[in-house]
Amino acid sequence: MKPHRGLPRRTGDRVPSRLVAVYAVLSLSAFSLPVPRTAQDPNAAAIIARAAEKYRSISSFRADFRQTIADSMIGTYDSRGRLLQAGESKLAMRFTDPDGDAIVMDGEHLWVYTPSTTPGQVIRMKVPSDPVYGPNVLAWILTNPAERYRSRYIRSDAVAGRAVDVIGLTPVDRSLPFTEAVVWLDQFDSLPRRLEVREKGGQRRTLVLTGVETNRPVSADSFRFDVPPGVRIVDQ
Repeated sequence: MKPHRGLPRRTGDRVPSRLVAVYAVLSLSAFSLPVPRTAQDPNAAAIIARAAEKYRSISSFRADFRQTIADSMIGTYDSRGRLLQAGESKLAMRFTDPDGDAIVMDGEHLWVYTPSTTPGQVIRMKVPSDPVYGPNVLAWILTNPAERYRSRYIRSDAVAGRAVDVIGLTPVDRSLPFTEAVVWLDQFDSLPRRLEVREKGGQRRTLVLTGVETNRPVSADSFRFDVPPGVRIVDQ
């Protein structure tokens, strides 16, 4: 069995077989321009607290994503698709590149379907009780941040023409799946537009979010995963 990295194969290479808790964080080609501040730098803890409060208050989150994983051993791999979330236990990441791959939380189970790297099977596991340990990278960053991280203000910046505050986060909880993170938070709606995470294995995951929409009606079928004919279920 070759678990999914959520990424297309580079020509001549095969994605290593290691299932990773997902997903996100920085597009190396994202265009951003620095936005200078004339006043004293804002309070990083207050900014991340506002972001966490906004995140808790929304009923749904929808965005296009581009993901990059950079690993000194295997190179750099890119993927893209559509992200949809409603609450802590419902998430759908449906990939357009590699086309057909999907990561879906339906409220009870987490499904990892990656025919691009492991055809003929889908991994099924229980949804984690703590969203920080699931595939939702927004939850990694915005669940109880005051208790889990030390924060620092890095700079004011822009992502896709939107002003953002760039905040660095260092986990104080060593059980978290990464050693450091940087989040670009929109100065208008406080929600992430870009995230970068260094995982414990040394990989850097970057997620860029565009076309962000919140509090839109979401169909229950959006979080349904139908096992394709001939595909076997692997429980973990």
